[in-house]
Amino acid sequence: MIPAAFDYHAPTSLSEAVALLSKHGDTAKVLSGGQSLLPLLKLRLGQAGHLIDIGRIPGLEYIKEEGGMLRIGGRTRESALERSEVVRTRYPILLDTAQVIADPLVRNMATVGGNLAHGDPGNDHPATMLVLGAQVVATGPKAERVIPIDGFFVGLFTTALQPDEIVTEIRIPAPPARSGGAYVKFERKVGDYATAAAAAFVTLGASGLVERAGIALTNAGPKPVRSTAAEKLLTGRRPDAAALGEAARAAGQSATPSADRRGAADYKKEMAGVLALRALTKAVQRAGGR
Repeated sequence: MIPAAFDYHAPTSLSEAVALLSKHGDTAKVLSGGQSLLPLLKLRLGQAGHLIDIGRIPGLEYIKEEGGMLRIGGRTRESALERSEVVRTRYPILLDTAQVIADPLVRNMATVGGNLAHGDPGNDHPATMLVLGAQVVATGPKAERVIPIDGFFVGLFTTALQPDEIVTEIRIPAPPARSGGAYVKFERKVGDYATAAAAAFVTLGASGLVERAGIALTNAGPKPVRSTAAEKLLTGRRPDAAALGEAARAAGQSATPSADRRGAADYKKEMAGVLALRALTKAVQRAGGR
């Protein structure tokens, strides 16, 4: 199908883009990579009176470690994560995530900031960012504000972003020693949205016990699901098979998926627990636990 008519804007500065968003309000949409937005417009599942293309704004594409954080520019493409040496060596959970998003053609265009700002519970980065304790930097007409990831996803396709704000950076705290994370996804075919997926991150203490645990699920509810119950079960325990299994079962119970062509709700709930166990096992291995 052909999208409904809209006005196209191509600002060359962040201030110009924010001004356009302020002017046009709820009728405007930010076009970053466009891999989620454009299909919705073409199918007329969504509409916009104005598209604000931020692709010509310099300084929004980078991956760097600075000030104890991994900083990712809002318009950084998924393919850049795949090529990044610092991601590969220090943040392999991000590589896990980027590699299972759609296909190489999409990843050459899709952006990390767009993946988060879209607010789709089926997108892959939200669960990963939840377990990493990320921060989303939003720039609006007044100032820049930092939104903790736990408060960023509000509901189905809804985030804490204001209509006149743009995601300009994602910040991820540098992992402590003996930390590891993993993202595991189950899909009907390569490039599909997840039937279910799980992200896990653990930090082990000198005694080998879990000092910190993060467990989150994709496509398990109207927004990304962080299983705090599972995290509490694992924290302070030795990450043996019994503890990981108990935490994974708790993670599965926290899922509230909807039935669709990818499976029944009970099936997805069961798969969420299975994938949580696989992600936790891999995260512990990467942390040097076994």
